[in-house]
Amino acid sequence: MSKGYFGARKNVYTVSKNAIEKGLVYAYIGRKQRKRSFRRLWIARINAGARIHGMSYSQLMGKLGKADIQLNRKVLADLAMNHPDAFKAVVDQVK
Repeated sequence: MSKGYFGARKNVYTVSKNAIEKGLVYAYIGRKQRKRSFRRLWIARINAGARIHGMSYSQLMGKLGKADIQLNRKVLADLAMNHPDAFKAVVDQVK
């Protein structure tokens, strides 16, 4: 598992074992952090798209819930970035 590591991390057993264990810990933590960072990115994109149309992120999400529109943040962020006409249609529907 230490193939590709540099220096003593690849061929000294105790150093290699510690480096591998630490790497696995970072990999586990990173899988959790990736979910958080994507959610933050989606929220920023939705907020930017909503502000173009005169709303804030929280207002848009609140009105989406009341209008019973079942679009998640990932889809809304994609619409805001790549399909602004479709995003505008969603915003107009909740206004």
